Amino acid sequence: MRDLPDLAPLIDHALLDPHQGVDVVLRCCDEARHFGFAGVCVASRWLPVARERLGPSGGRGPKLVSVVGFPFGAIPPEIKQAEAEWAAAAGAEELDVAPDFAALADGDSSRFCNDLAPIVELGLPVKVILDVARLSPTALELAVEASIDVGATMLKTGSGFGQGATVDQVKQLHQLARGRAAVKAAGGTNSHEQAIALVEAGAARLGTSRAVALMQALRQPEA
Repeated sequence: MRDLPDLAPLIDHALLDPHQGVDVVLRCCDEARHFGFAGVCVASRWLPVARERLGPSGGRGPKLVSVVGFPFGAIPPEIKQAEAEWAAAAGAEELDVAPDFAALADGDSSRFCNDLAPIVELGLPVKVILDVARLSPTALELAVEASIDVGATMLKTGSGFGQGATVDQVKQLHQLARGRAAVKAAGGTNSHEQAIALVEAGAARLGTSRAVALMQALRQPEA
């Protein structure tokens, strides 16, 4: 069993519930610093607030992560690009991008790449949000290869809404990536045992809105 210092630096503390307000954003930033999480993942509208709370970018604290085109990626590429540029200007240090799933459905790898490439060219680490649970094996392989071709640094199991990440999904992405990109498991991490299982399956990052509860459970003595 891994202990807290091994697990906390792998966690992106996610706040993507649109029904939460500024106080929750500020609390998430404070929690991320307190526990030493890898990052705070928020919607782009909260970037200025979170950036101010976390302090200047490039520091030793949690990275500020913004989702782009979230959660479905079903917006024109020009708008997605504009959101990514705005996020970078607002202090985001990493981008979790929902790609053009319709391009996958059409088997159009060029359109899929053209949606992501200008965002990758901004120079920030990009995680591509792949809806592994819904993609056919052919579409998933196409998405992985195209994402890696344009320079994505990480492949994400999904948006975290609905079904959470499973060990099998992480293993599948890890196998397809073949060491060319890391894997982020998003959602559904409810216990320390589950988190460790995802890491052992190949996840380099865990995205969860339950990070604090997970850390607190670890610190409680066993009955």
